[in-house]
Amino acid sequence: MKIDGYHHIGVWVKDAQKSLDFYTTGLGGKVTFSFPMAENGKLIYLVDLGNNAVVEIIPRGNGEEEVNAHFAHIALRTDDTRAAYDLAIKAGAASSTAPQDVLLGTMAVTNAFVLGPDHEVIEFFQVN
Repeated sequence: MKIDGYHHIGVWVKDAQKSLDFYTTGLGGKVTFSFPMAENGKLIYLVDLGNNAVVEIIPRGNGEEEVNAHFAHIALRTDDTRAAYDLAIKAGAASSTAPQDVLLGTMAVTNAFVLGPDHEVIEFFQVN
């Protein structure tokens, strides 16, 4: 098992289209993938800014408070989500979501979430 850098950084946004325009038209990024949120069907976008700098644009859900954007989580790319999750738990992380096989649109992944020492959300992300 190895951690191989960031896969993406997720950002909660209050205006998905405005953020999408900023990261694509404004900064020259390319949408590499999109998929609907399970809870409300709003689209989540992965925008590649180049050199493995990927931003995940996550719109606020229905009825959620509209606040300024902030980081939702840091996703670390790995070749073995289950081993990375186990290692993090042994190192003192708290489990948020155990490893699971998920289909995000057409992208099959294995992911898991833990809370770091200061309750930062860390996702282990393995593209299958």
